[in-house]
Amino acid sequence: MLDELKIFTGNANPELAQGICDYMEIPLSKAEVFQFSNENTFVRILENVRECDVFVVQPISSPVNTSLMELLIMMDALRRSSAGRITAVIPYYGYGRTDKKDQPRVPITARLVADLITVAGADRVLTVDLHAAQIQGFFTIPVDELTALYILGSYIHDKKLKDLVVVATDIGISKHARDLAERLDAPLAIIEKRRVGNEDKTETLNIIGDVKGRCALTVDDEIDTAGSLTQAVDALKKAGAKQVYSCCTHAVFSDPAIERIAASPVKEVIVTDTIPIAGSKRRKKITVLPVAPLLGEAIHRIHSGLSVGAMFR
Repeated sequence: MLDELKIFTGNANPELAQGICDYMEIPLSKAEVFQFSNENTFVRILENVRECDVFVVQPISSPVNTSLMELLIMMDALRRSSAGRITAVIPYYGYGRTDKKDQPRVPITARLVADLITVAGADRVLTVDLHAAQIQGFFTIPVDELTALYILGSYIHDKKLKDLVVVATDIGISKHARDLAERLDAPLAIIEKRRVGNEDKTETLNIIGDVKGRCALTVDDEIDTAGSLTQAVDALKKAGAKQVYSCCTHAVFSDPAIERIAASPVKEVIVTDTIPIAGSKRRKKITVLPVAPLLGEAIHRIHSGLSVGAMFR
């Protein structure tokens, strides 16, 4: 029988962890997580966790390798402290784009990271909008994948945009885009594109669907350097779209993403806070929606033995 529920966090997104605790009306549990001068990560759990149901909130976001090591070492410390069950709450699964061998002699890092998380002591994983659905199968432990589409969809619905068309930024995201289009009662278009090499450059090919005279909403799981986004916006404007909005779950915003968005004709970029967004990146065009209630409700259901899937029915 699992006793008290406890939520811990590393340094990747403590604001999100606090938001989850505020939603659940429980205190954030205490731990020391820092680097020594030799860059070795140190963790010390500052309260008793014996037989507790423990959740570690830690997106694998910038600095990616440091965030990953903090997560692994925290779970090892909790396991050695006799925690009853450990759930790795990973709002953003870094290395998720390396989910298959698309070139000779390359790794499948998303699978390697899954193995590391399992070996470190995770009994289950809770995450949001994986880059590829097959990543769930890389784990030998239960994985609950939540989606932020309902949060993004509700915000867009309340804007009451006229003549809306939802646009998938590539074939891979088309299922998510279709689901969002159904919720918004809007048609779907797809941008066909080709990735060029390993340098985060893409070549937009064509738009499948009618966007002329419409308000377009692009959908993606993440925005990294915003190169794909700005290319998509330009292609949609050339195809006759009146206005272009964009939404995604994970705002990676690597340089020069903010500058590209500022210079782009995109009207608004709607994202969530699965990854912390520094004040310098919170520009006029960028709207950040909280995911703490979504994760908090899922944690409550996991702890209570209730259905997580029922949240989306």
